Amino acid sequence: MTSPALVVDGIVKKFGNHLAVDHISFEVPRGVVYGILGPNGAGKSTTLRMINDIIAPDAGKITILDGLTPGDAAGRIGYLPEERGLYPKMKVSEVVEFMGELRGLSRAESRKRGGQWLERLGLGQWTKNKTQDLSKGMQQKVQFICALIHDPDIVILDEPWSGLDPINAEVLRETVDQIRDAGRTVIFSTHQMEQAEKVVDAVCIIARGKKILDGNLRDLKRSMGGAGWLALAFGEERGTGAAVLDDKVLVAETRAPGSGRDADVEIRLAPAATAEQLLGALLGAGVTLRRFEVLVPSLHQIFVEKVGPEAAVAERHEEAS
Repeated sequence: MTSPALVVDGIVKKFGNHLAVDHISFEVPRGVVYGILGPNGAGKSTTLRMINDIIAPDAGKITILDGLTPGDAAGRIGYLPEERGLYPKMKVSEVVEFMGELRGLSRAESRKRGGQWLERLGLGQWTKNKTQDLSKGMQQKVQFICALIHDPDIVILDEPWSGLDPINAEVLRETVDQIRDAGRTVIFSTHQMEQAEKVVDAVCIIARGKKILDGNLRDLKRSMGGAGWLALAFGEERGTGAAVLDDKVLVAETRAPGSGRDADVEIRLAPAATAEQLLGALLGAGVTLRRFEVLVPSLHQIFVEKVGPEAAVAERHEEAS
Protein backbone atom coordinates (compact mmCIF):
# COMPACT_ATOMS: atom_id res chain seq x y z
CA MET A 1 0.00 0.00 0.00
CA THR A 2 1.38 3.41 -0.99
CA SER A 3 2.19 5.69 1.90
CA PRO A 4 0.59 9.15 2.03
CA ALA A 5 2.38 12.17 0.65
CA LEU A 6 2.10 13.88 4.02
CA VAL A 7 0.98 13.01 7.55
CA VAL A 8 0.60 15.84 10.06
CA ASP A 9 0.03 14.50 13.57
CA GLY A 10 -0.94 16.84 16.39
CA ILE A 11 1.40 19.72 15.58
CA VAL A 12 1.53 22.72 17.90
CA LYS A 13 3.25 26.09 17.46
CA LYS A 14 3.33 29.03 19.86
CA PHE A 15 4.77 32.50 19.35
CA GLY A 16 5.02 34.10 22.76
CA ASN A 17 1.50 34.27 24.14
CA HIS A 18 -0.11 33.38 20.82
CA LEU A 19 -1.05 29.78 20.06
CA ALA A 20 -0.82 29.84 16.26
CA VAL A 21 -1.35 26.11 15.59
CA ASP A 22 -3.26 24.03 18.12
CA HIS A 23 -2.85 20.24 17.79
CA ILE A 24 -3.67 20.04 14.08
CA SER A 25 -3.70 16.66 12.34
CA PHE A 26 -4.47 15.71 8.73
CA GLU A 27 -3.29 13.33 6.03
CA VAL A 28 -2.66 14.08 2.35
CA PRO A 29 -2.79 11.22 -0.18
CA ARG A 30 -0.40 11.15 -3.11
CA GLY A 31 -1.46 12.56 -6.46
CA VAL A 32 -4.10 15.01 -5.20
CA VAL A 33 -4.58 18.74 -4.87
CA TYR A 34 -5.07 19.46 -1.18
CA GLY A 35 -6.23 22.81 0.14
CA ILE A 36 -5.44 24.14 3.61
CA LEU A 37 -8.11 26.78 3.96
CA GLY A 38 -8.99 29.39 6.52
CA PRO A 39 -9.34 33.09 7.25
CA ASN A 40 -6.36 35.39 7.63
CA GLY A 41 -4.43 34.55 10.77
CA ALA A 42 -5.81 31.02 11.00
CA GLY A 43 -2.39 29.34 11.10
CA LYS A 44 -2.16 28.24 7.46
CA SER A 45 1.25 29.74 6.66
CA THR A 46 2.67 28.61 10.00
CA THR A 47 1.57 25.06 9.22
CA LEU A 48 3.21 25.16 5.78
CA ARG A 49 6.43 26.54 7.24
CA MET A 50 6.61 23.64 9.65
CA ILE A 51 6.06 21.18 6.79
CA ASN A 52 8.90 22.90 4.94
CA ASP A 53 11.25 22.75 7.93
CA ILE A 54 11.48 26.55 8.09
CA ILE A 55 10.30 26.45 11.70
CA ALA A 56 9.95 23.46 14.00
CA PRO A 57 6.74 22.46 15.76
CA ASP A 58 6.69 22.71 19.54
CA ALA A 59 4.88 19.37 19.64
CA GLY A 60 3.59 16.77 17.23
CA LYS A 61 5.11 15.03 14.24
CA ILE A 62 5.30 15.55 10.47
CA THR A 63 6.04 12.65 8.13
CA ILE A 64 6.62 13.21 4.41
CA LEU A 65 6.54 10.65 1.58
CA ASP A 66 8.29 7.43 2.63
CA GLY A 67 8.73 8.21 6.31
CA LEU A 68 10.96 11.25 5.83
CA THR A 69 11.25 14.18 8.22
CA PRO A 70 10.72 17.69 6.78
CA GLY A 71 14.49 18.25 6.75
CA ASP A 72 15.23 15.02 4.90
CA ALA A 73 12.46 15.65 2.36
CA ALA A 74 13.51 19.20 1.46
CA GLY A 75 14.93 18.24 -1.94
CA ARG A 76 11.66 16.59 -2.95
CA ILE A 77 9.52 19.63 -2.15
CA GLY A 78 8.87 22.75 -4.21
CA TYR A 79 7.76 25.75 -2.16
CA LEU A 80 6.13 29.04 -3.14
CA PRO A 81 6.08 31.18 0.03
CA GLU A 82 3.47 33.80 0.79
CA GLU A 83 6.19 36.44 1.06
CA ARG A 84 7.41 37.30 -2.42
CA GLY A 85 11.15 37.65 -2.94
CA LEU A 86 13.06 37.86 -6.21
CA TYR A 87 16.39 39.52 -6.88
CA PRO A 88 15.16 42.73 -8.55
CA LYS A 89 18.34 43.51 -10.51
CA MET A 90 18.78 40.01 -11.93
CA LYS A 91 17.39 39.04 -15.30
CA VAL A 92 14.39 36.73 -15.28
CA SER A 93 16.27 33.87 -16.93
CA GLU A 94 19.16 34.26 -14.48
CA VAL A 95 16.90 34.09 -11.45
CA VAL A 96 15.22 30.90 -12.65
CA GLU A 97 18.56 29.34 -13.60
CA PHE A 98 20.06 30.23 -10.20
CA MET A 99 17.11 28.73 -8.32
CA GLY A 100 17.42 25.53 -10.34
CA GLU A 101 21.09 25.23 -9.44
CA LEU A 102 20.25 25.74 -5.76
CA ARG A 103 17.92 22.75 -6.13
CA GLY A 104 20.76 20.58 -7.42
CA LEU A 105 20.40 20.92 -11.19
CA SER A 106 23.39 21.51 -13.42
CA ARG A 107 23.60 24.95 -14.98
CA ALA A 108 22.80 23.56 -18.42
CA GLU A 109 19.79 21.58 -17.18
CA SER A 110 18.53 24.49 -15.14
CA ARG A 111 18.79 26.80 -18.15
CA LYS A 112 16.95 24.27 -20.33
CA ARG A 113 14.11 23.65 -17.90
CA GLY A 114 13.84 27.33 -17.02
CA GLY A 115 13.45 28.29 -20.66
CA GLN A 116 10.77 25.68 -21.18
CA TRP A 117 8.81 26.85 -18.14
CA LEU A 118 9.09 30.52 -19.06
CA GLU A 119 7.71 29.81 -22.53
CA ARG A 120 4.99 27.60 -21.08
CA LEU A 121 3.76 30.34 -18.74
CA GLY A 122 3.92 33.10 -21.33
CA LEU A 123 7.13 34.79 -20.15
CA GLY A 124 9.39 33.81 -23.03
CA GLN A 125 9.71 37.40 -24.25
CA TRP A 126 10.72 38.66 -20.81
CA THR A 127 13.76 36.46 -20.13
CA LYS A 128 16.27 39.29 -20.60
CA ASN A 129 14.33 41.79 -18.49
CA LYS A 130 15.16 42.44 -14.87
CA THR A 131 12.59 41.00 -12.50
CA GLN A 132 11.83 44.50 -11.22
CA ASP A 133 10.46 45.29 -14.69
CA LEU A 134 7.73 42.66 -14.34
CA SER A 135 4.23 43.19 -13.02
CA LYS A 136 3.31 41.64 -9.68
CA GLY A 137 1.43 38.84 -11.41
CA MET A 138 4.35 38.09 -13.73
CA GLN A 139 6.74 38.01 -10.80
CA GLN A 140 4.40 35.56 -9.14
CA LYS A 141 4.65 33.26 -12.16
CA VAL A 142 8.47 33.47 -12.04
CA GLN A 143 8.42 32.36 -8.39
CA PHE A 144 6.01 29.61 -9.32
CA ILE A 145 8.53 28.38 -11.91
CA CYS A 146 11.28 28.46 -9.28
CA ALA A 147 9.16 26.16 -7.09
CA LEU A 148 8.65 23.66 -9.93
CA ILE A 149 11.93 23.65 -11.84
CA HIS A 150 13.40 20.60 -10.06
CA ASP A 151 10.27 18.44 -10.63
CA PRO A 152 9.42 17.99 -6.94
CA ASP A 153 7.19 15.18 -5.70
CA ILE A 154 5.27 17.65 -3.52
CA VAL A 155 4.51 21.25 -4.50
CA ILE A 156 3.52 23.57 -1.63
CA LEU A 157 1.96 26.90 -2.54
CA ASP A 158 1.15 29.56 0.05
CA GLU A 159 -1.59 31.94 -1.20
CA PRO A 160 -0.60 31.27 -4.84
CA TRP A 161 -3.36 33.40 -6.40
CA SER A 162 -2.38 36.58 -4.59
CA GLY A 163 -1.92 39.38 -7.12
CA LEU A 164 -2.96 37.36 -10.17
CA ASP A 165 -5.52 38.64 -12.65
CA PRO A 166 -8.24 36.19 -13.82
CA ILE A 167 -6.29 35.11 -16.92
CA ASN A 168 -3.09 34.32 -15.04
CA ALA A 169 -5.07 32.72 -12.23
CA GLU A 170 -6.51 30.33 -14.82
CA VAL A 171 -3.01 29.59 -16.14
CA LEU A 172 -1.89 28.67 -12.62
CA ARG A 173 -4.95 26.46 -12.08
CA GLU A 174 -4.28 24.62 -15.33
CA THR A 175 -0.66 24.04 -14.32
CA VAL A 176 -1.75 22.71 -10.94
CA ASP A 177 -4.09 20.28 -12.73
CA GLN A 178 -1.20 19.11 -14.91
CA ILE A 179 1.03 18.53 -11.89
CA ARG A 180 -1.67 16.37 -10.30
CA ASP A 181 -2.26 14.50 -13.57
CA ALA A 182 1.45 13.63 -13.57
CA GLY A 183 0.94 11.85 -10.23
CA ARG A 184 2.48 14.49 -8.00
CA THR A 185 0.90 16.16 -4.98
CA VAL A 186 -0.03 19.83 -4.63
CA ILE A 187 -0.71 21.38 -1.23
CA PHE A 188 -1.74 25.00 -1.03
CA SER A 189 -3.17 27.47 1.42
CA THR A 190 -5.67 30.20 0.64
CA HIS A 191 -8.58 32.15 2.06
CA GLN A 192 -10.08 32.46 -1.45
CA MET A 193 -12.73 29.73 -1.46
CA GLU A 194 -13.85 30.34 -5.05
CA GLN A 195 -10.33 29.73 -6.36
CA ALA A 196 -9.84 26.68 -4.16
CA GLU A 197 -13.08 25.02 -5.23
CA LYS A 198 -11.93 24.96 -8.86
CA VAL A 199 -8.89 22.79 -8.17
CA VAL A 200 -9.01 20.92 -4.85
CA ASP A 201 -9.71 17.24 -4.35
CA ALA A 202 -9.66 17.46 -0.57
CA VAL A 203 -9.44 20.18 2.07
CA CYS A 204 -8.54 20.91 5.64
CA ILE A 205 -10.30 23.97 7.04
CA ILE A 206 -8.69 25.65 10.04
CA ALA A 207 -9.63 28.70 12.10
CA ARG A 208 -7.89 30.23 15.11
CA GLY A 209 -5.24 27.56 14.93
CA LYS A 210 -7.66 24.62 15.19
CA LYS A 211 -8.85 22.16 12.57
CA ILE A 212 -12.56 22.60 11.87
CA LEU A 213 -13.00 19.76 9.40
CA ASP A 214 -11.14 17.89 6.69
CA GLY A 215 -11.85 15.35 3.99
CA ASN A 216 -12.63 14.77 0.35
CA LEU A 217 -14.46 17.80 -1.04
CA ARG A 218 -17.07 15.73 -2.86
CA ASP A 219 -17.87 13.80 0.32
CA LEU A 220 -18.05 16.99 2.38
CA LYS A 221 -20.47 18.56 -0.11
CA ARG A 222 -22.58 15.43 -0.13
CA SER A 223 -22.78 15.34 3.66
CA MET A 224 -23.55 19.06 3.89
CA GLY A 225 -26.16 18.66 1.18
CA GLY A 226 -27.86 16.32 3.61
CA ALA A 227 -28.99 19.43 5.48
CA GLY A 228 -32.01 19.17 3.19
CA TRP A 229 -32.25 22.33 1.06
CA LEU A 230 -33.97 21.98 -2.31
CA ALA A 231 -34.74 24.39 -5.15
CA LEU A 232 -38.21 24.26 -6.72
CA ALA A 233 -39.46 25.88 -9.90
CA PHE A 234 -43.14 25.42 -10.74
CA GLY A 235 -44.87 24.91 -14.07
CA GLU A 236 -48.26 26.28 -15.01
CA GLU A 237 -50.22 23.94 -12.74
CA ARG A 238 -49.73 24.88 -9.09
CA GLY A 239 -52.53 22.66 -7.74
CA THR A 240 -52.48 22.78 -3.95
CA GLY A 241 -48.71 23.15 -3.77
CA ALA A 242 -48.91 25.94 -1.21
CA ALA A 243 -50.58 23.58 1.24
CA VAL A 244 -47.80 21.03 0.73
CA LEU A 245 -45.10 23.62 1.44
CA ASP A 246 -46.96 24.65 4.60
CA ASP A 247 -46.91 21.06 5.88
CA LYS A 248 -44.42 21.10 8.77
CA VAL A 249 -44.09 17.33 8.57
CA LEU A 250 -42.39 17.82 5.20
CA VAL A 251 -41.03 21.39 5.17
CA ALA A 252 -39.10 23.03 7.99
CA GLU A 253 -38.32 26.34 6.30
CA THR A 254 -38.69 28.25 3.03
CA ARG A 255 -36.64 31.08 1.60
CA ALA A 256 -36.32 33.14 -1.57
CA PRO A 257 -33.93 31.64 -4.14
CA GLY A 258 -30.38 32.91 -4.37
CA SER A 259 -29.50 35.57 -6.91
CA GLY A 260 -29.48 34.27 -10.48
CA ARG A 261 -30.99 30.90 -9.60
CA ASP A 262 -33.78 29.55 -11.79
CA ALA A 263 -36.17 28.71 -8.96
CA ASP A 264 -39.36 30.00 -7.39
CA VAL A 265 -38.57 28.95 -3.85
CA GLU A 266 -35.93 27.10 -1.83
CA ILE A 267 -37.05 24.85 0.99
CA ARG A 268 -35.37 22.95 3.82
CA LEU A 269 -36.81 19.55 4.55
CA ALA A 270 -38.18 18.70 7.97
CA PRO A 271 -35.82 16.42 9.96
CA ALA A 272 -37.77 13.21 9.28
CA ALA A 273 -38.73 14.03 5.68
CA THR A 274 -37.05 12.97 2.46
CA ALA A 275 -36.87 14.60 -0.95
CA GLU A 276 -38.82 11.66 -2.39
CA GLN A 277 -41.66 12.19 0.07
CA LEU A 278 -41.89 15.89 -0.79
CA LEU A 279 -41.82 15.19 -4.52
CA GLY A 280 -44.58 12.61 -4.17
CA ALA A 281 -46.73 15.02 -2.14
CA LEU A 282 -46.31 17.80 -4.71
CA LEU A 283 -47.17 15.55 -7.66
CA GLY A 284 -50.08 14.10 -5.74
CA ALA A 285 -51.39 17.63 -5.18
CA GLY A 286 -51.39 18.30 -8.94
CA VAL A 287 -48.27 20.47 -9.00
CA THR A 288 -46.16 20.54 -12.17
CA LEU A 289 -42.46 21.18 -11.67
CA ARG A 290 -39.82 22.65 -13.94
CA ARG A 291 -37.11 22.07 -11.38
CA PHE A 292 -36.71 19.89 -8.31
CA GLU A 293 -33.07 19.85 -7.22
CA VAL A 294 -31.22 19.00 -4.04
CA LEU A 295 -28.88 21.93 -3.49
CA VAL A 296 -25.21 21.10 -3.05
CA PRO A 297 -23.37 23.75 -1.02
CA SER A 298 -20.37 25.56 -2.43
CA LEU A 299 -17.03 25.41 -0.64
CA HIS A 300 -17.61 29.02 0.40
CA GLN A 301 -20.95 28.08 1.99
CA ILE A 302 -19.36 25.14 3.81
CA PHE A 303 -16.60 27.42 5.03
CA VAL A 304 -18.98 30.10 6.32
CA GLU A 305 -21.24 27.57 8.02
CA LYS A 306 -18.44 25.68 9.73
CA VAL A 307 -16.11 28.57 10.55
CA GLY A 308 -18.59 31.37 11.21
CA PRO A 309 -17.97 35.10 10.92
CA GLU A 310 -16.45 35.34 14.39
CA ALA A 311 -13.35 33.44 13.20
CA ALA A 312 -12.46 36.08 10.61
CA VAL A 313 -10.12 37.70 13.15
CA ALA A 314 -7.24 35.80 14.69
CA GLU A 315 -7.48 35.25 18.43
CA ARG A 316 -4.62 35.58 20.88
CA HIS A 317 -4.38 32.83 23.47
CA GLU A 318 -2.69 33.62 26.76
CA GLU A 319 -0.15 31.09 27.96
CA ALA A 320 -0.69 29.54 31.32
CA SER A 321 1.45 31.21 33.98
